[in-house]
Amino acid sequence: MALIGVLWHVAPSEDEMGKKEEKSDEPSVLPPLGRDEIAPKKSKLNKAQYEKALADFQVELVKLQKWIRTQGLKVVLIFEGRDAAGKGGAIKRITQSLNPRICRVEALATPTERERTQWYFQRYVQYLPAAGEMVCFDRSWYNRAGVEQVMGFCTEQEYREFLRSCPEFERMLVRSGIILIKYWFSVSDEEQERRFQKRIEDPIRRWKISEMDLKSRSHWVDYSKAKDEMFAHTDIKQAPWYVVHGDDKRRARLNVIAHFLSLIPYQEVPQPHLELPERQNKIKYMRPPMGDQTFVPEVF
Repeated sequence: MALIGVLWHVAPSEDEMGKKEEKSDEPSVLPPLGRDEIAPKKSKLNKAQYEKALADFQVELVKLQKWIRTQGLKVVLIFEGRDAAGKGGAIKRITQSLNPRICRVEALATPTERERTQWYFQRYVQYLPAAGEMVCFDRSWYNRAGVEQVMGFCTEQEYREFLRSCPEFERMLVRSGIILIKYWFSVSDEEQERRFQKRIEDPIRRWKISEMDLKSRSHWVDYSKAKDEMFAHTDIKQAPWYVVHGDDKRRARLNVIAHFLSLIPYQEVPQPHLELPERQNKIKYMRPPMGDQTFVPEVF
């Protein structure tokens, strides 16, 4: 079964499993936090440990990919959270060794004028997986409960309708056979500021920070309240939220992958034996003169 010989996986305790089973069909009402939860400080995970664990996990992800394909599973991963909380990095490590025909990433741009007139969930439905596919949403329909609500891009009526209809929409997805997994990446104020400053100073990462990201900084508490309200309505038994402490990127990535692998029971699918055949003989073939072709200049 899954995760044989893989590091970092910690199975849930009997108490935790019992609590999960007792969870109501109705959204859980969470106490207001005022800001994201902060994980206890741990020593930094060194690069060698991280890369070894990540390599082991990526082997397991390839096995899971094959299982999803052969069993015709439909998997949706949702990644939400603060700006610079580490969502993109986690998605990259999950998908970088997988077949893009089976596992794809969807990061939708601002809706067009036409899309704004559609049923809110309509533009997302077309990106849902068919049998044998996995889709990672780098932000999702939860934009309405976050940036749209905080920054005034939707009406109060649209926002309240989302909170009512989202749990039902997700229950419909689960009943249709989709495996829906939702991750919320939490990051402290101090760590977010450090990452923003690093992006501003690094010309390679500068594209990662937008004017909207900067505006969001002045609405830190507003986003915290919006997140609490969103959890209160959408943390349902059929599709619960899983919170990821994101201040340590390496630990966050490994924890997410370990958790994801633990949620889908899978087996290693036997691979056919592959043998490289002999190359076709060059008889009766003459390559055109190299001077007839345009080559990339060899500057290195």
